[in-house]
Amino acid sequence: MGRYSHRPTEVKERPYEIHPIWRGIGCIMLIIAPFMAFSAAHILVNLDMEYGWLAVPREMRGAVTIDLLGLTIEHLYADLLIMVLLLLLGFGLLMVLYAIIYGMTGPKRFGPMDSPPIRRGPPRQQMRPKKKR
Repeated sequence: MGRYSHRPTEVKERPYEIHPIWRGIGCIMLIIAPFMAFSAAHILVNLDMEYGWLAVPREMRGAVTIDLLGLTIEHLYADLLIMVLLLLLGFGLLMVLYAIIYGMTGPKRFGPMDSPPIRRGPPRQQMRPKKKR
């Protein structure tokens, strides 16, 4: 028998189940968030072109034509870049908000199989050798 071997423990089931609606909400957020970010990016880039907040490179201001659909989209590359930035910012804020809420309402830090945390007293002062006079 090995030094670090242990008996298999029983897997405890949760006393609750996560409601399936949360999976649906997550799926809808993954579908709707890029559309919202693209719309916001398009509005921001149009306002930037009008008021000149930032110097947008000429390569990003160009129009893109999709021949199959007969569609021309003005400053698509700038829209896509701002969309990615807005998505990163939005999902980052959601993650921080989730972490704060989970930290306040989540399970206890230590489970029944964990040892209690080590209680430490105030730090000891080290003895210094006396100076010779």
